[in-house]
Amino acid sequence: MSLQTLSEWLRCPICFLPLAPGGALVLRCPTGHAYDANKRGYVSLAGGSRRLIGDSAAMLDARDAFLAAGWYEPLRDSLAELVGQENPLAVLDAGCGTGYYLLGVLARLDGARALGMDLSPVAVARTIAGDDRIDGLVADVWAPLPVRDGVVDVILNVFAPRNPSEFHRVLRRGGRLVVVVPQETHLQELRAAGLALGVQANKSAELVASLDVHFILESQRTSSELLTLDPHQVTSLVGMGPSAHHTDAATLAQEPHADRPVTAAFELLGFRRRD
Repeated sequence: MSLQTLSEWLRCPICFLPLAPGGALVLRCPTGHAYDANKRGYVSLAGGSRRLIGDSAAMLDARDAFLAAGWYEPLRDSLAELVGQENPLAVLDAGCGTGYYLLGVLARLDGARALGMDLSPVAVARTIAGDDRIDGLVADVWAPLPVRDGVVDVILNVFAPRNPSEFHRVLRRGGRLVVVVPQETHLQELRAAGLALGVQANKSAELVASLDVHFILESQRTSSELLTLDPHQVTSLVGMGPSAHHTDAATLAQEPHADRPVTAAFELLGFRRRD
């Protein structure tokens, strides 16, 4: 990451004009709005109008621990294979988390750069630390994105919220959006035990409908696997996602100290930008 490569992705969140280096660790637009870049290599353009909270360090620690064990590696490989078909030079990971999936994608690409975007500064810092080809942005996906028009070849959106009109705007003509969502059976054993939140019924159908104005569905792949997790792995799995906000340590401590089966079920969908 450099201030130059970071600026080439971005526009001013106030006037929407392109940002450029404007001094040591400063980005400026032509009208004079200025933003301090973090010494760790990212910039925050999230604003302060909404009281949203990104993933905490504890959630990201749990995610690192669980993903490092390889449980979701088949999903990462499928995602990287689908993105690799595009041979993209510019990839935006909207909701990058720890960077696990983005790093898997970049490992299969030559000459590509990426922008890791998340609401959590801790998440963005971890993502950009994994590869010097990644620039970092803290931003709210629900707001107009501080990303320039048509600068992205592929958008990754893995277990994260979406902004269809903004995704359409920042993608080039013919660009691709790749989305991963859980199936209804995902973590069903943990839900039955009161340890995980429910999954919306017909989630993928609702997703396709919500994107239809801006994107055409081109591919859809489902996967389901029964994992056998020990108590520590279950704790990491619960603690790494939204269920962490609703399940306390005392509840987990009451769980049986034995391995348990847990279903991991996903849908990987590939969309093409409507031009």
